[in-house]
Amino acid sequence: MEWLVWLGAGLTAAGLILIGWCIRTAFRVRKANLPDEEMRARLQRVVVLNMVALLVSALGLMSVVIGVFLA
Repeated sequence: MEWLVWLGAGLTAAGLILIGWCIRTAFRVRKANLPDEEMRARLQRVVVLNMVALLVSALGLMSVVIGVFLA
């Protein structure tokens, strides 16, 4: 089950990278001084990607735990 641990670690790393990208993008949107509606629309897309990133990270961590228990 070593492969499950490595797969989980990869998923977790990918999720964390995507979370970092979401944070950076949100700060850039806030600094851009856009009109309220456009800022809201851009931040809503970032929120959706952030939730996907959290899901990927959680699935990765679950895979690591399951892989350690089965090893």
